[in-house]
Amino acid sequence: MKKTEEQDNEVSHITPANGNVFSDLGFEPEEASKLKIKSQLMIEISEWIKSEQLIQEDAALLLKVSRPRISDVMTGKIDKFTIDALVEILQHAGKQVTVKVA
Repeated sequence: MKKTEEQDNEVSHITPANGNVFSDLGFEPEEASKLKIKSQLMIEISEWIKSEQLIQEDAALLLKVSRPRISDVMTGKIDKFTIDALVEILQHAGKQVTVKVA
């Protein structure tokens, strides 16, 4: 019997997500939490740059970082940033970062 394209794309097992993709990928809980925070901050920065329709050079000037740093944010190079650095970039964008502990 010949498989259809639809059958080839079927998922036979789904593991429920716990709300943190990094935990789901096997990172230790502490590291997974930090990575989730960094990814959320990076998404905010990249969305702000896109919404302002900025080229990387202009974004770098406004956010007081180098153009390669903007490229790193836009390409998701999460390991190149600390949470502090990302918060500082968002502050330069006029964004207020708040922390919620659950």
